[in-house]
Amino acid sequence: MDFSKYGVKHAPSCESCEYYEYDEYTDTYGCSLSLDEDEMSDFLGFNTKGCHYYKFYDEYKSVHRQI
Repeated sequence: MDFSKYGVKHAPSCESCEYYEYDEYTDTYGCSLSLDEDEMSDFLGFNTKGCHYYKFYDEYKSVHRQI
């Protein structure tokens, strides 16, 4: 749910990002975007506060459109 209209911002966390996906082949989670070297070092160091690509994943987005 997007609470930004109420002034509440969530801290960017990879677990809640739309681009954080599970890879069945390697049995790991990771960012599905093509990151440059600096961005990848931040990702691997869990320093995701300044991620420009963070997009909150809302699994009920399609349900909201149907209502």
